Amino acid sequence: MASVSFQKATRNFAGQQRPAVDELSLDVEDGEFLVLVGPSGCGKSTSLRMLAGLEEVDAGRILIGDTDVTDLPPKSRDIAMVFQNYALYPHMTVAENMGFALKIAGTPKSEITRRVGEVAEMLGLTDYLARKPKALSGGQRQRVAMGRSIVRSPRVFLMDEPLSNLDAKLRLQTRAQIAGLQRRLGTTTVYVTHDQVEAMTLGDRVAVMRDGVLQQVDTPRSTYDHPVNVFVAGFLGSPSMNLFEVPVVDGGVQVGQSVIPVPRAVLADTQASRVTLGIRPEDMEQASEGIAMRVDVVEELGSDAFAYGTTEIDGTAQHVVARVNWRTPPAIGDDIHFAVDPERVHLFSIDTGRRLG
Repeated sequence: MASVSFQKATRNFAGQQRPAVDELSLDVEDGEFLVLVGPSGCGKSTSLRMLAGLEEVDAGRILIGDTDVTDLPPKSRDIAMVFQNYALYPHMTVAENMGFALKIAGTPKSEITRRVGEVAEMLGLTDYLARKPKALSGGQRQRVAMGRSIVRSPRVFLMDEPLSNLDAKLRLQTRAQIAGLQRRLGTTTVYVTHDQVEAMTLGDRVAVMRDGVLQQVDTPRSTYDHPVNVFVAGFLGSPSMNLFEVPVVDGGVQVGQSVIPVPRAVLADTQASRVTLGIRPEDMEQASEGIAMRVDVVEELGSDAFAYGTTEIDGTAQHVVARVNWRTPPAIGDDIHFAVDPERVHLFSIDTGRRLG
């Protein structure tokens, strides 16, 4: 096992005005599960491929443990990568796929059989070792791809959106398996996804990227509760955070006819007359007065429900979503109000997007 360190690592592609990855500085501790997350095109997969040696590093460097691997070929990095499309050999059995890298490395046949058997049992693949990939389900194929990586006992696992081809139920099951395996093996893992649920549930820490630039690195809970800027605030969360540009008034900020108290220390961080207010849907509680909403859609999810609608701010209709009582949800067309806990609101600078306070 080993730590991983990106030190101002940069990747430029010809014809692009900005770097695909721009001076990425990020340390992954030995045995840590780190998730790189962000929208499509943010540079997360390119960062992973740079670490794997599949993309060049145009500036900066990358270390695995104490070894500078910036210019080393992939085979010399002692990493194993799990791809989105499984990348299994169709003409080989499960056992042959899992043991192929060991065979190429000249490992004795008896050792290959032993290690493949151990990993197959760990992944619940023992009964499928003689089958070929076409005879397996998507979830089973992904487990074979994971097993092929595990059997090598690499210093670092790299996973590039490994669950994106699975249906929702299989994603949930395989996600739990990956989390359990990583903790059991203790192998340093860098996992790329655009799915924030995967990021929040899998990672010891999450690294949020945008346009090739690292935005925030922290535990999932801290990132969710204390986003450093508007982008991170809006990206993490489902439904996403409500974000409104609102005026600063005496004692707080004004949302329609309602004033939300804000600590003086927070407002002291800006001289602006307007700020961006962020409120998560679950932090809005239906009340007799407060932020007004005209309900347009009610999304009932069994044990949860969300109301989508509009509120008026400075004479302009703004979209708003709030969690509501799933047993007695409002009806479409209802006019309802929400109270907000001042301790749960987020304020950001309109000019810079950074968090205030």
